[in-house]
Amino acid sequence: MKQKSTSQSAFFNLRVLIGLFVVLTGVCLAVIGFGTFSGLTASSAKAQQAHKIINVAGLPPGFDCATIHDLGIDKQENLRAGSIMIACGESPGGSATSFGAFSQLLNIVTAPAAYGGTDVDIITGTDSISHPTQSETYTNANPDNPNQMVVTYNDSRTASANYSGASYSSDGGTTWTRLNPSPFASGHGTNFGDPVTLYNKPTSSFFAVFLATGCGGQGIGAWKSTDGGVTWVVGACIHSGSSDDRESGVADNNPSSPFFGRMYVSWNDFAVGGNLKVRYATDNGATWPNERQLAPASPFIRDTQVTVDKITGDVYVAGMNEGGGGLAGPRANKIYRSTDGGNTWTNTFTGANFSAPGRANCTANSYFVCMYSPDTWRHMGWGEPAAYNGVVSYVYAQHGAGSDAGDVEYIRSTDKGVTFSAPLKLNTDTTTRAQWQPNLSVSDSGTLFSMWYDERGTTTCSVGNPAVPCYQMFARKSTDNGVTWLADMAFSDVISPLPGQPDPTVQPNYQGDYDYGTAVGTNHLSSWDDGRVTISGQSQQDVFFDKEPTGAAGGIPCGDLVSFQARCASTVSGDRLRAKLTLTDTSHSGEQVTITVDGNPNSVTINGNLAKLQINNEPPGQHTVELTDPAGCFAPVITSCP
Repeated sequence: MKQKSTSQSAFFNLRVLIGLFVVLTGVCLAVIGFGTFSGLTASSAKAQQAHKIINVAGLPPGFDCATIHDLGIDKQENLRAGSIMIACGESPGGSATSFGAFSQLLNIVTAPAAYGGTDVDIITGTDSISHPTQSETYTNANPDNPNQMVVTYNDSRTASANYSGASYSSDGGTTWTRLNPSPFASGHGTNFGDPVTLYNKPTSSFFAVFLATGCGGQGIGAWKSTDGGVTWVVGACIHSGSSDDRESGVADNNPSSPFFGRMYVSWNDFAVGGNLKVRYATDNGATWPNERQLAPASPFIRDTQVTVDKITGDVYVAGMNEGGGGLAGPRANKIYRSTDGGNTWTNTFTGANFSAPGRANCTANSYFVCMYSPDTWRHMGWGEPAAYNGVVSYVYAQHGAGSDAGDVEYIRSTDKGVTFSAPLKLNTDTTTRAQWQPNLSVSDSGTLFSMWYDERGTTTCSVGNPAVPCYQMFARKSTDNGVTWLADMAFSDVISPLPGQPDPTVQPNYQGDYDYGTAVGTNHLSSWDDGRVTISGQSQQDVFFDKEPTGAAGGIPCGDLVSFQARCASTVSGDRLRAKLTLTDTSHSGEQVTITVDGNPNSVTINGNLAKLQINNEPPGQHTVELTDPAGCFAPVITSCP
């Protein structure tokens, strides 16, 4: 069984000054990286000419391997396509490598200012070493009760019968429970992942969306939860297709929007060559009859992500022309917009060509580019859009100058996606180390937060090797809807090793293709693929979570806080709830903190070294009181009113 180790001997923590040398002996199995879906190389063309017929559980019976390229399977990112590539001999599966004994130098140094609170591993329970992979995340929360959070992700623990997983939190992300067994393993046939998490405000429901064989062979299926992600029931087939890929989704939860409650899902349909499509539901996700095509099969436009303007209700889909794939193919960003709730669409913007991030074409599939040679972490530059009151923002990755394999770029439109600013590089490091796979979220107050993978703190990486630190999550925030940006700083607490992928049913260059971030209530929420947790001495893929308050960054550090208390008492005029934050001194007097009660944020001004909140006539029962800005300093307090 999987024995997780989260001791600091497995990673670099950047927060406290120490030098520590740890010697670990034993045989450590390494992982190679989890994968792509192969491109048409000379060897694959030869294999296809042989008309190899395969019959593999979970795959179409009598599948002809000679049709891989014609069906666009070599361009698809999903795990079903990867299984076909492996079964046809076009790509290896994941495997293990022995490192032998190793020594590790643990550097723990005083951290500069940083975003976020304490990282939380949301993968609870145990796995086997042969199927340990969790990555590719979509994070969301209940806007009416932000303590309820759900993260969906790809999960190989029961491969090849199911590749879906999710974890939920009922206390604002402090603790998490992984759904075990996965409720998404039944109801729509075999589940092949590609996660989407939606919240529908009119019905107070979470929706989980995955690729599933029960929806046409490789279509898009939904599951629904009305209790904060604890239990799930099977929902509709959003699209019954034989070759769907790279779905994304969003829900309009603004009661003032003309399309309040409408839900949107975009994807690439390889049954017709890879066309970019959208479906939307007008009945809170019960049915999805409305389908629109945004782009034809040629040139191929990858579905990057869909988003909705939090104020106007306009919908935007970001796509990418991958230029035929590989490092040589130039990339170009595309924006599609609907102003009538998804009924009609316009390609409002086509960006200039830019160079692909990465270090080499993936050997398992040369259509995709890998961040690490020869075959680890495919990434084509994909990012995430966000929209607020007519301003459209987009982040993506491109190749940097010289040997710099990746930088994170930001572009901004003030005319609803018609024209965009020149790119702004969000990472300000002066190294040639790579930054890639960014996400972006916008809050109800117009703050932006972008997170990405960042190598600046290291000089080398070694896949699966826990002795070699590789990347850290970095982030940058804007408090004025993208006009200006605060400093880029660390978001995760550690420099993680580069996780491997030993699962033989998954391709070797897969570490997850996206991490969809959201902003709900007073926090920006993000999850990511992290390698700090070892199994049998190997660095492998777990999902970690953290959050950043929507207010200005660099606020009150947790070290300046002494205690946080809350209680409820009866008075002659009714129940009175009180919360008190005590600080070390009066240096922050006049500043504001946010105390959230049952998901409702309250701004409180510090007076001297105290911040006090009082709410009269609280209803009887249990209440959750949390300090949400600054976040991560104290656990939520549960108190009961008589």
